[in-house]
Amino acid sequence: MRLSLTTTGLLDPRQLAAWSTERRRAIHTAVAKGMQSGGREVRDAARSEMRSAFTVKRNSFISSMGVKVFDKKPELLPALLVGSKIPWLGLHEKGGTVSGNLLIPLLPGRIGPKRFKAVIDGLMRSGNAFFIEKNGRVLLMAENIKENASQLNRFKRAERGRTGAKQIKRGQEIPIAVLVKRVDLKRRLNLAGGVQRALPALARAIQQELDKV
Repeated sequence: MRLSLTTTGLLDPRQLAAWSTERRRAIHTAVAKGMQSGGREVRDAARSEMRSAFTVKRNSFISSMGVKVFDKKPELLPALLVGSKIPWLGLHEKGGTVSGNLLIPLLPGRIGPKRFKAVIDGLMRSGNAFFIEKNGRVLLMAENIKENASQLNRFKRAERGRTGAKQIKRGQEIPIAVLVKRVDLKRRLNLAGGVQRALPALARAIQQELDKV
């Protein structure tokens, strides 16, 4: 995802063409340096919003949010890009709907998409995956068999937690996931607000570099 925010008051970009070539270069370099140093506060503010909005178990999720200075075009003032490499993060910033045949794991905690895919693949290879309709919901089920022990461990614990049973018998059917046609996601991440609050610090960093020109 990417955010587009602007601030004013440092200098008027329309005056850039009126300055001498040497002064334009000096100002361009100063703004880029200010963005490099002040951009760290913008990045930290964005990452702080992510920590507040999500239960974070991997630091790589937070570190995916970063900033980058674009200053290769001398005729334009530099720009600071704030963004994450995670494509679905923007959906939590705005809210929205995901449509299609979606399998939602029936677990009390999170399971990563790669791990969940490995579970489904293992069940499918052994022919131990089937759908049933129960109470108006379509459930993906699997039998508790030795061949799928590694795939079923977490789901067996979840089933014991739901039912209060002390053990899951061999051959017993276990719910793995529910099949849904759409998922509505509410807005939970105010990333733009966090970045906006960090803009004064960014402006100060740029001004400090401009004062040296």
